[in-house]
Amino acid sequence: MHLTARSFLPAVFVLAVAAATGCAPQETSSSDESSASTPSSAPSGASSCDAATLATETKGKLTVGTDKPAYAPWFEDDDPANGKGFESAVAYSVAKALGFGKDQVVWQTVPFNNSFAPGEKNFDFDINQVSISDERKRAVDFSSGYYEVRQTVVALKKSPYAGAKSAADLKGAKLGAQVGTTSLDTINEVIKPTQQPAVFQKNDFAKSALRNGQVDAIVVDLPTAFYITSAEVPDAEVVGQFANSAGTAEQFGLVLDKGSALTTCVTQAVDGLREDGTLAALEKQWLSDAVDAPVLK
Repeated sequence: MHLTARSFLPAVFVLAVAAATGCAPQETSSSDESSASTPSSAPSGASSCDAATLATETKGKLTVGTDKPAYAPWFEDDDPANGKGFESAVAYSVAKALGFGKDQVVWQTVPFNNSFAPGEKNFDFDINQVSISDERKRAVDFSSGYYEVRQTVVALKKSPYAGAKSAADLKGAKLGAQVGTTSLDTINEVIKPTQQPAVFQKNDFAKSALRNGQVDAIVVDLPTAFYITSAEVPDAEVVGQFANSAGTAEQFGLVLDKGSALTTCVTQAVDGLREDGTLAALEKQWLSDAVDAPVLK
């Protein structure tokens, strides 16, 4: 998330991810990939997407949720409100597209797993490296995807698993990931290790376990992996990434309440940012140091 917990890589990639979180902090089932490019269906909602007519949590305000800590490269200085980091910048760009100024955006702390759990939400949308999946769509709405991501393995440089070239090479490893993330799904469904994976409430705990040798490797999204290895656990390295399953990209989406009247307008905003090049520019600005990693077979 997310799993499967940020300027990006100020030293150089916390996916991600999240979690989920994710990785991403995501976090879920293999259905993530099958539905990544399709937003949840939602009612037509308000007839206008102008800020003044939108039925937001607080009239005249846009409430955005994310977890705490808010990890780089998705956020900077654990402060979602400063506009720095990829997801903070995306959130404010969506707000602007909907007609809300920066001073009209209110941030709400929302634990990763709570963001897509069933039940009424206390935010208008949540942004926290949450991968779109059919399973999650049963409980919440999603916008269209704002970022395509791959899951990545990180190990200490001295680890015998640092030289892994395939999922098979990792089967004997003690692996870890954040609870509820697609990173954890990747361990269970792609690597299928012989040992039960270690499951952590936060990516911070997973990173500590890696640093202390309690796990052989962790799985996070690619940008988070590069940030971890460059700024947080310099004794670690990116082992490799997994190709998208069935040729369909895993995507992060904005999370909304199930049946939210805002879903259509938020999706239109994300689509517009993709079409006019804003998302690509923000990705280049904040995630540009997440260079390609070897693909694990």
